[in-house]
This record gives sequence, C-alpha cells and structure tokens, in this order.
Amino acid sequence: MSQTRSRRLGLGVWALIVALVALIVLTFLPTPYVIQRPGPVYDTLGTAENADGIDVPLIEISGAETFETAGTLDLTTVQVVGNRQRTPSWFELALAWTDSSKAVVPIESVFPEGVTTEQRDERNAVLMVDSQHEATAAALGQLGYDTGAQVEVVEVIEGSAADGILQPGDAILAIDGVAVESGARLREAIQDAAGETISLTIQRSGEQSEVELTPQKTTTDGVDTWLIGITLTTQYDFPIDVTIQLDDVGGPSAGMMFALGIVDMLTEGELNGGEDIAGTGTITADGEVGPIGGIRQKLYGARDAGAEFFLAPAANCDEVVGHVPSGLQVFSTSTLDESIEILDAVAAGGDLDALPTCTTEAAASR
Repeated sequence: MSQTRSRRLGLGVWALIVALVALIVLTFLPTPYVIQRPGPVYDTLGTAENADGIDVPLIEISGAETFETAGTLDLTTVQVVGNRQRTPSWFELALAWTDSSKAVVPIESVFPEGVTTEQRDERNAVLMVDSQHEATAAALGQLGYDTGAQVEVVEVIEGSAADGILQPGDAILAIDGVAVESGARLREAIQDAAGETISLTIQRSGEQSEVELTPQKTTTDGVDTWLIGITLTTQYDFPIDVTIQLDDVGGPSAGMMFALGIVDMLTEGELNGGEDIAGTGTITADGEVGPIGGIRQKLYGARDAGAEFFLAPAANCDEVVGHVPSGLQVFSTSTLDESIEILDAVAAGGDLDALPTCTTEAAASR
C-alpha cells in the first residue's frame, strides 16, 4: 500500500470517527425545540376511557330527551414530544422536519419560561373544563334554552398585573362597566384595552366592589398579547345536566366539537348524516368558533382516524392551505351556526363545493 493511499485511509477513518462523535453529541445535546405530532382522536358521540380504565359515554345528558346518533363527530388532539426536562435530540428533530404530519416548534411556545410542566397541565385542565362549560352553553343556547353565566377567578399568577388585587373565587361581573358573560369576552375586552388601565367590577364573599389594574404585554412569535395574569372558569346555571368525561386531554380546542355532539344528541335525526366528520376549534357561549394550535397535526390525525370531512376554524385557514392530507375535505367555520349548516349540507348530500373552504385568497384576507 502506497504512503498516499495509507494517508487517505487514515483521514477517512478519522473523518468517520469525527462524524460518529458529532452524531453522539447531537443525540444528547439539549435543543430549544419540541415536536408536535397527531394525538388521539375521540368521538364525541361515542365513549372514552375514564381514569379507572372503564369506557363511559364521552357526553352524557339527563333531564331532557336524547336521540340516537350515527357516524362520528371526532375531536382531534396534538401530542407534544419533549419538555424542559427532556428535549428531543437533534436527530429526532431532523426526522420530524421531514415528516409533514409533525411540526418542530420553539419550546417557549409550549412551555413558557418559569412555568413548570405540572403548572401547564393544571392550567390546560382548567381550560378544558371551561371549554366544556362554554360548549354546553353554546349548544343549549342554539337549541333555545336559557343559561346563566358567572366568570370566576381560579388562579392568580405571582408577579402578574392581578397579583394582590384579585383572588381565587372572585366573580368578575363587568369590565369598564360592560357585563362579562364569558371568559372569552373578558379576554377580548382586555385585548381591546391595549394596555390601558381597566376597571373590573368583582364580587367577593358576597360583596361587590371596583378594582383597577393595568394589563402586561407579552410577545409570542411576534404577536403582542395583553394579560392580567389569571386563569378563569365560567359557572353556568344549566336547565339540564350535561356531563363530559374525557381524561388526559387539556386545553380549550375541543369546544366546538363538544357543542356539535350535544346538539346532535338533543335533536332528532343525524346531524352529520351518519358520516365520519372531525374538527377542532374553541367556542364561546354565544357560539363563536376560535383558532387553535396544531391544526396541521389535527388534520393528519383526523384523516388517519377515518374521517372524510373536517371543520377548521376560519382563523386557522392560513395554516390549512397547502397542508390538507389526501382523502380529507376541509370546510372553514367561524360560528356554531356555520358548523351546523355545513353538517346539514353533508347530511343532505348537497353541493359541498358551495360550502366555505380554506383558500389562498381567504387566508390572505385575514
């Protein structure tokens, strides 16, 4: 073997060693990202396992006549791979970047600095309960029932604008003199104030008073949001009993599908025409459908679960365009009324091409 060939072989061996060392380092080196992937899909007309591992109706209604349903009205979820204690490796991130059903996102967007995984889970659990109440209020309102609402403070974050001013258990009756009928309306009013001092009418221990505080600005992905540092729940006085049982799922994004499931169970006929339909979206008590995170992963999760149609919040259309998996038809919606109209058209076998969809033009206009 010539000296030149031997030198080349040696260099090749060293290059391989360096590459292997780099791969090992990248495998264990912490990363500032987490991975979002499709999570489980749950049929709001079907059953789900409770904490004891027993299948129970996902929605159970008493105090009113219910009707047989068919097909599915699936809510979709997103799973997060990684947390601040254990982030995905660079190798895992590289694989996720090449998978259209997954997304690599900054860890701060899912696990904000200073918020533990346990705190995040607790807040998501509160948001889930709140979304169930809002969905029930929206569905019953759609069907002509009267519901009452009272927004209450669940938690006050230390160091926030509300710290030392509000307390858990406070009922928020009004903001700047305008009645507060839902947590969503309160959050909207806070954003509209754009950092100006706000006046809240609260009820504490049976006594009513006025307090003032100034929201704090936070910026995520270039978007400014005004926060006062509280988590909320809304207490309703429902004329019938609606129980939603779904463990290990948090956040508010299932609200619209809960509402549709309740409406379907309380009305004759099959709201979905017996078809397999999935969707996502928050909902307010007055039936407004709002945006959610992880829409692309939810589209793939719905398709893989067998859904043929998908209801997506109109506010998420810019993320939907160009990312719809084959075999799935997506319609856009911004209210519970619109969602029901879409389902009516599907059930009747109507002109689906005339229904609202996520288009490039629609996304650009938002």
